[in-house]
This record gives sequence, C-alpha cells and structure tokens, in this order.
Amino acid sequence: MFGEMLDNVKAKSPLIHNITNYVTVNDCANILLACGGSPIMADDVDEVEEITTICGGLNINIGTLNKRTIPAMLAAGKKANALAHPVVLDPVGAGASALRTETALKLLEEIKFTVIRGNISEMKTLASGSGNTRGVDADVADRVTEENLEQAVVFAKEFAHKTGAIIAITGEIDIVADANKSFCIRNGHKAMSGITGTGCQLSAMTAAYVTANPEHPLTAAAAAVCAMGLCGENARKRMSEEDGNASYRNYIIDAVCNLTAEKLEKGAKYEVR
Repeated sequence: MFGEMLDNVKAKSPLIHNITNYVTVNDCANILLACGGSPIMADDVDEVEEITTICGGLNINIGTLNKRTIPAMLAAGKKANALAHPVVLDPVGAGASALRTETALKLLEEIKFTVIRGNISEMKTLASGSGNTRGVDADVADRVTEENLEQAVVFAKEFAHKTGAIIAITGEIDIVADANKSFCIRNGHKAMSGITGTGCQLSAMTAAYVTANPEHPLTAAAAAVCAMGLCGENARKRMSEEDGNASYRNYIIDAVCNLTAEKLEKGAKYEVR
C-alpha cells in the first residue's frame, strides 16, 4: 500500500511549487529530488500564479513569514485550487505571534488545503483560532502520547471534518487522519528533533506524495510520514561517534534517496483507528 505511493512518486516525478521557509529551502529542494519529485521555489507575487500553473502541487510553509510573501501564498493557493492541484500547508509556529496565527487562519479561510501538517500545538491553534506555541516545538503539555493518543485521534478527525483537509500531526507519535480514518505512526527517531527542517522537508515530500497519488490522498500522506520517520531511523544507524547533526541531516536525505517500496512496506510501523 505505502510502497505503491512511493513508486508513483518515482514514476511520475511531480513538480512541486514551494513557498517555504528560507532557513530550510535548500533541504526542501533536496528532499524532493531524493524522494523522486522535482522542486521549484518561487515566492514573488508577480510570478507565483504562473509557476503554480506549470506545477502539479503546491507546498506553503509560513516558517519565515513576511508581509511580502503573504499575498503570494494566497495567490498561489487560489490558483492551485482553480486548477484542482493538491495544496499542503505547514503552519510553522502558528500561535507564536499574532502575524503567524492570523495569516494561517486567513490561508485556511481562503484556500482549500489537501493536507495540513504540523505539530499538535500548531493544529490546536488553527482549530481554536489562538494558542501559545513555543517556537516551532509543541508545548510540553500538548505532546501526543500513548496515554492521550485516542483523544488526539478524535481531535484530528474532527479538525479534518471541519477543514475538509487531511490532518497530519507529527511528533513522538504521528497521526494522519481524514474525518473517518486515521493512521497512528510510530516511525522516527528522537534525534530528528535536533535538526532544523525535518518538518519542512516532510511537508515538501508530502506534497509530492499526494500529487503523485491524487485518488488516495490519505494513504499518500500517511506513506510520506512513515517514509520520513523510517529514513530517520535508517540514517541514525549510519552514524558514528564522530558524526553530529549535520551528518545526520545528510544521512536522512541519503536514506530518502535510497528508500524503495519494499523497504517502506517492511519498515512502516502504524495502526489504523
């Protein structure tokens, strides 16, 4: 199932338009190339509609938000909607500032998203219209754990129903859900949180997966989340005592590049609820 999603990415090589975090833009481009997709980065309002037209999918990330790019995000998103292209939203740090929260809510109001991917605090901010996200990390009290997993699944399904989007909540345990079905995923390694950009990379990769699998967006999004977590595990196994987080970042990209359908099917750790 997940292997087929990956094979379709490699076969179709979807071109993904990214309006993304400039801290991680290079890593997002490389992760798309590694998984089999193709990246293009454009955030000037005078060209985003044209660029969106030639791409198969759109990834919007508010991690380094500024007033120049907000109109570009809205224009690109509306154009993608008009063309029936998949659109992914990564609401990085929603709740940390009024600008981030208000912009994320405006994007939700004016654009139909295929997938919204973030941590639990960011998702709660979007669902409630306010929040107290600390940086780009989930608030300690809001981490998804085995003890509150069922409650988090219910929240994800309800938010999916409200928005019409697939909700991908990533953390120690990942939840990928639509209004009726959820995947609870346990792939990944805690060291991934020590690298800037693994979440941004995942959002870009998710855009490639859902673009290459338009009839199965929930399964495609879950496959992308499993793939990233599994590659984090595999990359960690390569590390020596002399390797640090820079090496780990590169090893993750290598692992994504070398991931096969067979490896993904064998290594995916998930349950359906």
